[in-house]
Amino acid sequence: MNASYTLALLKQPPRYLFFTGKGGVGKTSCSTAVALALADRGLRVLLVSTDTASNLDEMLGVPLRNHPVAVPGALGLSVLNIDPNQAAEDYRLRVLAQLAVDVSESERGTVREQLSGACTTEIAAFDEFATLLAEPPADFDHIIFDTAPTGHTLRLLSLPKAWSGFLADNDRGASCLGPHSGLKMQEQRFQAALAALTDPALTEVVLVTRAEVAALAEAGRTSAELRELGLNRQRLLVNGVFKASDRSDTVALALEARGEAALAAMPAALCELPRDQVPLRSFDTVGLPALRGLLSELPVGHATLAAVAPPAQLDAASLGALCDDLAAAGHGLIMVMGKGGVGKTTIAAALAIGLVQRGHAVHLTTTDPAAHVLPTVHGDLAGLRVDCIDPKRETELYIAKIMAARGRTLDDAGRALLLEDLQSPCTEEVAVFHAFSRVVSEARSAFVVMDTAPTGHSLLLMDATGAYHRQMMREFEGRNSAGRVLTPLMRLQDPKHTRIIIATLAEQTPVSQAAALQDDLKRAGITPFAWVINRSLLAAGARDSLLTARLIGEQRQVQRIRAGLAERLYVLPWSATPPVGVATLAGLTAS
Repeated sequence: MNASYTLALLKQPPRYLFFTGKGGVGKTSCSTAVALALADRGLRVLLVSTDTASNLDEMLGVPLRNHPVAVPGALGLSVLNIDPNQAAEDYRLRVLAQLAVDVSESERGTVREQLSGACTTEIAAFDEFATLLAEPPADFDHIIFDTAPTGHTLRLLSLPKAWSGFLADNDRGASCLGPHSGLKMQEQRFQAALAALTDPALTEVVLVTRAEVAALAEAGRTSAELRELGLNRQRLLVNGVFKASDRSDTVALALEARGEAALAAMPAALCELPRDQVPLRSFDTVGLPALRGLLSELPVGHATLAAVAPPAQLDAASLGALCDDLAAAGHGLIMVMGKGGVGKTTIAAALAIGLVQRGHAVHLTTTDPAAHVLPTVHGDLAGLRVDCIDPKRETELYIAKIMAARGRTLDDAGRALLLEDLQSPCTEEVAVFHAFSRVVSEARSAFVVMDTAPTGHSLLLMDATGAYHRQMMREFEGRNSAGRVLTPLMRLQDPKHTRIIIATLAEQTPVSQAAALQDDLKRAGITPFAWVINRSLLAAGARDSLLTARLIGEQRQVQRIRAGLAERLYVLPWSATPPVGVATLAGLTAS
């Protein structure tokens, strides 16, 4: 067991550690390695995943449950996954148990259906999260949270304050979840969770980033937003820092130079934070030896790098070829999906610009709360409309619409009660779904390219789409009109209307999560159109010894994808030029 760890954050960590950051920066690897390092010291550690698309099970080789599970080979370490679906079902059962014994099965069914949407899922998952902070299990010295990508995590961390404020102003104990939710009874717990989050003696937020401009910019924005929420104890962890060993390898030198330039230009607020760095490793962080090696002074596999021979370059269809295939349909919805950090925004923006170059008008939008699509395009192009589904704006529009439709027949007191309910944090989820539905419908006569949120958040949106579909089907049953109903889910299931592009990196964890995402989509009746491997060093032709060791793993993942995961496979090579701006993105899909 290697205990030679040098990270400063391991010296005096508080009870709660939150790891957050842009998708793909290595939050799960770093949080798990830190949890393992603390457990190796003899401490009792609970590692909690709040990401609905968590890969901790693959990384640690243990099944994830909504209760602590001991990790074999790591004495003192347990892992827990806040599963939103299981949390929502437990929440529904608690609500149903509170109903009177004489309530009919039909009435029970109505209540269950009212609690089947994304709103219930969010509040149920949040309730589990709040309990860990307000009523922490006494048998753990540290609780470490491996969170979802930034946008979703900021939403989660803002909920204690949002729900506490909502409940403080709501004396009726009701909300959009209905009078049976019992939220008012949980007000004290939410306030205790908020107190723990904002106590610097108890909680530190670790902003995980890469030495990349976009990741550092997001870390800077996140730092500011966390301070607004009262989370002032923060630390920066720069993961995957690369130093070229082969000074004749132009790809390696460019990769090193980009990292150094990004760190030199990082936001000023980040420069003031205590900082740790983790070098880029030659191996995937799967399994206890690799996780121990991630933070170690002499990681696993380091001594064998010089003996690795470079594999052959990757031969696969280009992103331009994919754009040609998509353009042939003339219109439709193109959704780019995948794990955070695999380059969904780059691929979506490049495809949108490529379609415009091929003579089509295109609407490029995003469901990601972090909204990277606007700075990625960074310019104007005739025929291209770029925007984002802004949760705050959509919520304002939705509230105004409901007040106009349902409030016009109410008296002043009734309007006040309706508006009070609409101030619930859950309203945002409903508003975003309605905006998503509008965009899906728009693709009937034009091209819409959608950059989606990271996998877990997108699957929750898909759940809302499925719940709405089931509700519509029930409402139209018996009216002889079900055949004329066309729900957003039905449009997503129609390959003539929607083409799903799964983006990934040629690494074990992103490919595994992409495969799991594809399975979830297929269970919903949606078959992805193609896979895209982004930032392929294999396709770029790197020769540096450390990169070469990684290329062997990349080649293995390409073979895995070609062995049956993807019907169509396209590749975008790593480039020394950052994929930002209309001209650069246009070059990615040139015919």
